[in-house]
Amino acid sequence: MRRVSAVNYADVVTTRQQVDTDRFNPAPTLPYNLRVLDFQSAMQDVYDFFYDVNLHLRVRSLPRLDDMLRPAICSGVISDMLTESLAKHSRSLTVNAYHNGHPDLVVRGVYPNDSVKSGSEGVEVKSTRKRGGAVDTHGGRKQWMCVFVYTVDTRTEPATDRTPMTFTEVYLAAVDPEDFRRNERGELGTRTSTLDRAGLARLREHWVYRDQG
Repeated sequence: MRRVSAVNYADVVTTRQQVDTDRFNPAPTLPYNLRVLDFQSAMQDVYDFFYDVNLHLRVRSLPRLDDMLRPAICSGVISDMLTESLAKHSRSLTVNAYHNGHPDLVVRGVYPNDSVKSGSEGVEVKSTRKRGGAVDTHGGRKQWMCVFVYTVDTRTEPATDRTPMTFTEVYLAAVDPEDFRRNERGELGTRTSTLDRAGLARLREHWVYRDQG
């Protein structure tokens, strides 16, 4: 029987991304006892996950997770991870136990079993590759909306030299239904809503993290 030698992980070149703490707003307006440290920890949790997964994929000569996931799926995965991690680090928020309920994070103890189909006390979490935080939602409503913007290097060649997924912007602001515009998708498309110009301006005023580089 052929003997398989153990892989030396130290010989595998894979970069672990680190949150740049100098990019955080020194005095952001944050609801529900959220802290800058909560965002830093959640972002680092996502970085560490991608590093661990991509390290194992690299050892097996497989593409990075960043390259395998379609953009919409990648955004969904990152949003779910950030929601779980923010709940873990937050003092007042927890994951909404209602499947596909709104918002993603609810104030602990406000709703029975921390579960609500459509509530007002909490934070909706989104992620997107679109600079400035423009992201589709299922409908405009009064809410605290948190948007994480990230980049994925899909151009560097060879692919093994690509930089890891990187967060570039984080916004958190209170928005109203009037801040949204409808996106008509035709008979077969799913109708969505996106913050309009004024709504985006309001969101961007309340930045938590911003990479000026």
